[in-house]
Amino acid sequence: MTPLLSFANVGKRFPDGGREITVLEGVSFEVDAGVFVGLYGARRSGKSTLLRIAAGIEQPDAGTVRFDGRSLEGMNGSQRGRLLRRELAFMASGAWRPHPGESVVDHVAMSLGSDGLTIREARRRALRALERVGVTASCADEPAGSLSLADRTLVMLARAIVHEPRLLLVDEPAVMPSLSDRGRFYVLLREIAREQDMALLVVSEEMGALQGAGLMMSISGGEVCTTAERGTVVPLPRRSARAAERSGS
Repeated sequence: MTPLLSFANVGKRFPDGGREITVLEGVSFEVDAGVFVGLYGARRSGKSTLLRIAAGIEQPDAGTVRFDGRSLEGMNGSQRGRLLRRELAFMASGAWRPHPGESVVDHVAMSLGSDGLTIREARRRALRALERVGVTASCADEPAGSLSLADRTLVMLARAIVHEPRLLLVDEPAVMPSLSDRGRFYVLLREIAREQDMALLVVSEEMGALQGAGLMMSISGGEVCTTAERGTVVPLPRRSARAAERSGS
C-alpha cells in the first residue's frame, strides 16, 4: 500500500548571517491513511518546519516528500496550492489572518472558493463545519477579528476540515489560556479525525496535545526518532545507525 505521506532523507537549512543552520537532517518516515501521529519537540527543534514541508509550503533542500505517491518537489506552486486546498489541510495559530470586517462564516467559506461552489453552497458547508466544532449559528455572522482566542482556534479547525481533507497537519493545536478548553479541543480534534477517516500529524511541545496518538515521535537537533510504535508509521533507521557508530557498537 502506498503511504499517504512519506519523507525520505529530508533535510532543510536556513541562512544565519554568514553561516547556515541545519534545521532538519535525514528525516525519514511514512504515514498511512487514517493514522494519528504525534510529534513532540521543544521550541526551535524543527517541528514547525517539518510540518510546513509536509504541507508543501516550504521546500526541502535534500530528500523527497511524497503525498499518496506524488512528489511534492515535482509539483509547481499552483499544483501544491491545489493539493493543500483539497487533500491536505494545514492549521497553525500564526496563520490566523481574516480580512477586515469578514464574518466567521465567510472566513470559513472562503477556503472553498476554488472548488466551483456557489456562494450559498460554500456558506452552507461552512455553517455545517462550524456547527461540528461547536461554534453556534448566532456567532457565524460576527466579525472573525473579534473572536476570543478559544473561539478563534475552533474556527480555524472548521476552516481546516470544511473540505474534508485526507490529512490534517496541526502545529500547536490549541494555544488557549484555559487547560480545560485545551483538553476539550484535543478530544474534539481526535473525534473529527475518526469521523472523517482523516490522518492527523500533530506537532506540539505539550504532551497533552498528543494523547491518543497511534504513534509518537520526537524531534531534537533536526532528527526524528520513534518513541513508541503502535501505529502505521515506519521511520527509517538513519538516526539509530549514527548513534551506533558514535558508540562504537
